[in-house]
Amino acid sequence: MAEETATHATTEAGHSASAFPPFDTTTFPSQIFWLVLTFGLLFIVLWRVAGPRIHNVIADRRSAINKAIEAANQARADADAASAGYDVALAAARARSNALAEETRQGINAEIAKAKAGADAQAAAAMAAADVRIEASRGAAKAHVADAARDAAIAIVARLTGQTVPADDAARAVKS
Repeated sequence: MAEETATHATTEAGHSASAFPPFDTTTFPSQIFWLVLTFGLLFIVLWRVAGPRIHNVIADRRSAINKAIEAANQARADADAASAGYDVALAAARARSNALAEETRQGINAEIAKAKAGADAQAAAAMAAADVRIEASRGAAKAHVADAARDAAIAIVARLTGQTVPADDAARAVKS
């Protein structure tokens, strides 16, 4: 048992001799040296190699983005100019169509006025002809009424008195 205790003590001492190296205070100077050397090398590699590459990639991306923004602004300006040109052309087309519609409207109104004047002239001529016919019919009707009154007067006198009255006397009597 005594041997076991000595062996056990030796193994514990052996463990303390082979402790975790970063926690071993005897290796601190070499650890600090390698830390500074590694940090320095990494810093130089990042500063001289990776840094410029990253900077170039960022600059290229920024340049591409700025070019795309400029192209988009130019396309927007072109689209605005095209839209303005379209609006101007549309306004001109509207003005032409309105002028053409007005010209057509005036032409149709002139044709309507001409047709109306022709129809009025025809109506006036037809009315004049009708007035002439009416006047002729009145004259004929008056003559027929006068003849009928004369014949009636002759017939009435002949019936009442039994005498025949000459046609001229009866016509004078009817007129008076």
